[in-house]
Amino acid sequence: MIPPPVIAALRGARHVVALTGSGISAESGIPTFREAQTGIWAQFRPEELATPEAFAAAPARVWEWYAWRRTLVQAAAPNAGHFALVRLETLAPRFTLVTQNVDGLHARAGSTAVLELHGNILRTVCSKDRQVVESWTEPAQPPPRCPACDMFLRPDVVWFGEMLPMRQLEAAMAAAAACDVFIAVGTSGLVYPAAGLPLVALDNGATVIVVNPDETPLTSHPTVHHLRGAAAAVLPALADALTATR
Repeated sequence: MIPPPVIAALRGARHVVALTGSGISAESGIPTFREAQTGIWAQFRPEELATPEAFAAAPARVWEWYAWRRTLVQAAAPNAGHFALVRLETLAPRFTLVTQNVDGLHARAGSTAVLELHGNILRTVCSKDRQVVESWTEPAQPPPRCPACDMFLRPDVVWFGEMLPMRQLEAAMAAAAACDVFIAVGTSGLVYPAAGLPLVALDNGATVIVVNPDETPLTSHPTVHHLRGAAAAVLPALADALTATR
């Protein structure tokens, strides 16, 4: 049952922002960042493989780890939560989707203009200028090299110690400040600066909704609506309830 105040807020909203975290991807079978360490990779902590320093010291190892992680992503499919966000996008006059996930599942579900704060594991870029590279020659020893400048290629993701893409972050901050309703889905609320986005929305008078099976730092706020449960169950119910009242 979706609380009537939540439906009322969404019905009256001119701009809705949704922020998604690893929880919605986990429901598609993609392990969270730290859960993915199995097999030969169990001997490493993610922090030992997801830094510029790690890539400089052992580029082949880092490339192969991300190649393995890409196989997990490519084997997954969007779930009902992803598709419900597409429905919500069509129901709101303006809708902004911000994600901390790098799996590209929102775009595959049909969401448009997704702000990817941490990049996309399915894109490959030149390590020198970060230009997207679509094709390259596979070398005997990875990683492959940029066909334009011969520097190593790397996944288009944000590593520990790197800045988030400024254009994406600024757009997300502006959307959070201007929205009427902010929905935080499957995110722990611990990783900044993304964790600050719902706080920006709260400070500017927006209705904030948390969709998560567990408590988060945000759910302790007295005005936040906590819809407890999995995204694949709660978000379709939210879209259904909103559609039924129109």
